[in-house]
Amino acid sequence: MRTILTCAALALALGSAPAFAQSGEITIWSWNVAASSLKTTIEGFNKQFPDIKVTVQDLGNQPTYDKSIAGCAASGEGLPDIVTIENGEAENYWSQFPDCFVDLHTLGYTAEDQAKFPDFKRTELEVEDKAYAMPWDSGPVAMYYRRDFYEKAGVDPASIKTWDDFIAAGKKIQAANPGVTMTNADFNGDSEFFRMIANEQGCAYFAADGQSITVNQPGCVASMTKIKEMKDAGIISSADWSTKITNNTAGKVASQMYGGWFEGTIRTESPDGSGKWGVYLMPSLTADGPRAANLGGSSLAITSVSNNKEAAFAYLKYSLATNEGQIAMLKGFGLVPSLISALDDPYVSEGQPYWGGQAVWKDILGTLPKVVPSRGTPFQSDAEIIVRAVQTKYLGGGYPDAKAALDDAASQIASATGLPVEE
Repeated sequence: MRTILTCAALALALGSAPAFAQSGEITIWSWNVAASSLKTTIEGFNKQFPDIKVTVQDLGNQPTYDKSIAGCAASGEGLPDIVTIENGEAENYWSQFPDCFVDLHTLGYTAEDQAKFPDFKRTELEVEDKAYAMPWDSGPVAMYYRRDFYEKAGVDPASIKTWDDFIAAGKKIQAANPGVTMTNADFNGDSEFFRMIANEQGCAYFAADGQSITVNQPGCVASMTKIKEMKDAGIISSADWSTKITNNTAGKVASQMYGGWFEGTIRTESPDGSGKWGVYLMPSLTADGPRAANLGGSSLAITSVSNNKEAAFAYLKYSLATNEGQIAMLKGFGLVPSLISALDDPYVSEGQPYWGGQAVWKDILGTLPKVVPSRGTPFQSDAEIIVRAVQTKYLGGGYPDAKAALDDAASQIASATGLPVEE
């Protein structure tokens, strides 16, 4: 393919992009809202790189994972130029197929570029001196709440600093709003609520170096204990993803705790709620405790079989490492930037009409620098299955306390992975 000199000049203008961004086509695999948000960046990208055609294919979440893993196993056969990879699954790729994706350093990804993203987003994307993917969206956790339900109960969200405060507020809100539950959690099919609070408390399934199991450490035990207290107090009910959305729309829930990407879900799935919803920081275990965590988020990786690696990297640099690209996705579909400089974009400080004029992005993104890195490791899926089962048994009274439950989880994870349990 011929090289376009104008593209080269513009690539240099982006910083450390390659000197010669090829013309031609690049294809990206992604899913749902993530795929739609990528499409919003193409117009801006093509203003700078008019000779590179970008095609985004929406395969769905699980098919993207299945097809990309299968492609890696087949030495790259059938893979596109760029693959969307969830952070929690990232190390499954690198550990099994270290040659399937390009080390971005070879394309001009510098230490200066890496420093544009918070450490917690890079933890699972970099192995020793290699960077297999560039951070995309993140999931800084926030509490989304119904202003009207809180006001009717005389509850000021600013007064909720601890989970005990949340429990007390929940009882008041449910009493004042018959048929409304304080919050939902998917206790049957996920450990999301536990993982969010545990991350807030600096605890995860595995240690930061990925070499030991830490799910039964004090921060995790305290988090699981508090969840059972909430459930026993009757202020939290089990609901899967679709039921949560239904409850939001039907006005059956007063609060939902989720990653920042849930803003777009509430806004688009429950349009009649405009002006009724607000946001506040997640509570902590103590009044002066941390109030930041992350749930979810993805990255983009360039495949080794791509014939347009330089062009693909130019796209990564524009869409993920510039405010213009990141804010376009935030505006369009609520994809939360990982790029630290995006915090200073004027749009982030604007009041959002749906959210009663609250500058929700300033509040949500303001927690990014405070999030503690949480390592998924190649064993995240195995650990998750175990923790879900243990959580169900514990919440049903099957263990004397959370420590016993998580000791059991740690023992099972050790048997499944061969890793030691941290003392």
